[in-house]
Amino acid sequence: MLLSFPFGVFVVFDTDVGGDINFEYPVSNFDVFKEIGHQLHFDIQIGDIFIVLWSVYAILFTISILGPDKGFLKTLSSILTHGKLDTKSNYLITITQWFSILILISAIIDFIQQGFGIVNIPPHVDNNLTQFLYVSLSPIVEELAFRVILIGLPLFFFFTHKFSVNHFFNSLWNPNRNLHVYDLRKVLFMVVLGGIFFGFAHILSAESWSEAKFAQATASGIILGWLYFRFGLITSILVHWGMNYFIFSYVNYISQINNITIEAGFSHSLINTMEIIFLISGIFSLSILILNYFNSKKVPQLKID
Repeated sequence: MLLSFPFGVFVVFDTDVGGDINFEYPVSNFDVFKEIGHQLHFDIQIGDIFIVLWSVYAILFTISILGPDKGFLKTLSSILTHGKLDTKSNYLITITQWFSILILISAIIDFIQQGFGIVNIPPHVDNNLTQFLYVSLSPIVEELAFRVILIGLPLFFFFTHKFSVNHFFNSLWNPNRNLHVYDLRKVLFMVVLGGIFFGFAHILSAESWSEAKFAQATASGIILGWLYFRFGLITSILVHWGMNYFIFSYVNYISQINNITIEAGFSHSLINTMEIIFLISGIFSLSILILNYFNSKKVPQLKID
């Protein structure tokens, strides 16, 4: 994952991936920012946005390596020594595990739908650089909208035991750690509802995916919603970041150094190899989760002499 940071820098600042649009292109020229830009009179370029995004993700990535309880290497050493997967101790362990699971589930859904002749068609892309910008920005924007607002805020008002600014933001950052959740059904309802809204958002916009994306996006939204509740906002953002920026940074990098299209980049042998690795890792991670779940349900029987 760390390599995606320099790869992204190379793609944005050292290639012509955007053609006539490069890192000096003002974002006020985009329709989504045009009105705001004219009102505030700002002159922000695409490169400025990327620098801010890289800084935010670098900070979050550093936090994930160090916490919340143990560092990544210490947690990994404990796993290798004791053979027990402790996903609560380190964010990056959780992120890596669930990133591979999300890829596995997305692949399964896509495989099943293709078996019924349902093809997932992506939206039309006018410019590869602006596409890279949007997929890099969306993990933060969408996690704040679909997880914090649709899940975090309702859970805070359902389960909070005190009202203070510090407690409010801590609860939105990590609901499970800071709220006394006594009714898991409400949590599951909010997570599923947020996932459904997330699915619809991917197919109802003007330039959206085809209807086949709904099932895949809904499943992803439910998983990200559960991660947000269970492990905190940093986890859902970085897993989402992995599905967006991480993948697209590699694909764009491959397309530029090999002088091929983005579409061809997704079929490159390196990307195929990475996908196989993540699928195998997802199967392993999901198997461990299932085994841990059933082991936790076992009730020790008393020995009667």
